[in-house]
Amino acid sequence: MRRREFITLLCGMAATWPLAARAQQPTMPVIGVLSAGSPDGGLSDIEAAFERGLAEKGYVAGRNVRIEHRWAGGNYDKLPELAHELVRLNPALIRAGGNVVALAARRATPTIPIVFNIASDPVKLGLAKSFARPGGNATGISILTATLTLKRLELIRELLPQNATVGFLVNPDNQDLLLEIEDVARSTGQSLEVAKARKPADLEPAFAQLVRAQVGAVLISNNALFLSQRVQLVALAKRHSLPATYEFREFPAVGGLMSYGPSLPDTFLAVGTYAALILKGAQPSDLPIQQPTAFEFVINLATARSLGIQIPPSLLLRADEVIE
Repeated sequence: MRRREFITLLCGMAATWPLAARAQQPTMPVIGVLSAGSPDGGLSDIEAAFERGLAEKGYVAGRNVRIEHRWAGGNYDKLPELAHELVRLNPALIRAGGNVVALAARRATPTIPIVFNIASDPVKLGLAKSFARPGGNATGISILTATLTLKRLELIRELLPQNATVGFLVNPDNQDLLLEIEDVARSTGQSLEVAKARKPADLEPAFAQLVRAQVGAVLISNNALFLSQRVQLVALAKRHSLPATYEFREFPAVGGLMSYGPSLPDTFLAVGTYAALILKGAQPSDLPIQQPTAFEFVINLATARSLGIQIPPSLLLRADEVIE
């Protein structure tokens, strides 16, 4: 072969090398995230914890895994459509936060792995056969919020007269949680005034109902919509001079009175770890459903003072964090 012909052939082959290299690169796996909230929910620390869980197992968002979010913006009616939209992307797995969100994802696909963080018993919800061996395509973290509701009820009652009625705000789309709360009321023999809100516009009327019922305090249930609307909820409680208790620290951090529950960043770190294990080939059916073992009690003392509430020293001593 002549030297000129050889150089021409070599140059032609070199021009195709980048294309061939790209063709041989593996497709970046996709994690679909289905959320009832909105991207401006101010929960960047939670997303960072999820990504940290991935990174600890070797997956870095944007480098070797892609994350696709779908936000319902507080409209639960959009969840089935958004879940099917994610399924059409053929993701490696779907992350779902909250009972209703996890159920929407499960109805959209019986095969794509789902990693959830939910408030209720996944076996009763039909998401798993058991905690130890989920058996299907879904696993994750179950907070079992009904147990925490009892504890939060005990804590808030330390600030109230003995016979005071406590209000409870719940999203009626979350029927399982609503039934659990009714069980709590029956088991304690205490009077609970239940107000319902399924979208942001329902929050003010729900608080107006609680004020008319002359409740002494209000418990805000564990719900993805309420978490995304926590600033509005805290403002409503302050406007109506209602002591309120929440499940997560993210509420007292923006002015809520108190919270008792697991750490959300820790929860999402665990969800990220499970997501990474599934990307590595683990099956959801073999990954046990986890439950939080540590809970934090947070009191916002500045809010207590603004409400004219004297927090008993015994309660302050039990707090893991006091926000001044």
